[in-house]
Amino acid sequence: MNRLERNFGFKGEAKLRYLDGEVQVVTPGEFVRCAVTGTTIPLDELRYWSVALQEPYVDAAASLKRVRETSEKA
Repeated sequence: MNRLERNFGFKGEAKLRYLDGEVQVVTPGEFVRCAVTGTTIPLDELRYWSVALQEPYVDAAASLKRVRETSEKA
């Protein structure tokens, strides 16, 4: 997310496009939900996501869990 796409008081869940090294806001909001745990993640605290799966993670452990889940299916 670049500085021009900051959250300006929008309430609710945001919809994002996850890119390499940044995210693009599709629908403004305050937070996203972790794809593994369901935990809400404020946009300014979002650090982990998958470009391939287009989903956010609350922390590195959740990200690793998803990688393991998806690699077992392959």
